[in-house]
Amino acid sequence: MINILIVCANESIAATIARLIDKVDDWHATVALSLNDAMENCYAKTFEVVLIGSGITQAQEDVLKLHLEKLKTSSTIVKHYGGGSGLLYAEVYQALATK
Repeated sequence: MINILIVCANESIAATIARLIDKVDDWHATVALSLNDAMENCYAKTFEVVLIGSGITQAQEDVLKLHLEKLKTSSTIVKHYGGGSGLLYAEVYQALATK
């Protein structure tokens, strides 16, 4: 199972991304609507990919990167700007290929 954390402040966008992720066999999406939610989720589970969506600032992303480094995870962080399911899947597959 490949765990993917979606960090996105927009609930409807996050839900759409999660629905698309969960359609792929062996992929499981977890949604975090804030930096604090994301950090708490990282204590509970290891994520292969962390997707950064709308509403997350560069400063928040930097804090999350530091948090993941402290936890010694090998999560790949990817910014997702939208653009449809094909782009989303390509971003995740590319992130997984770098592992």
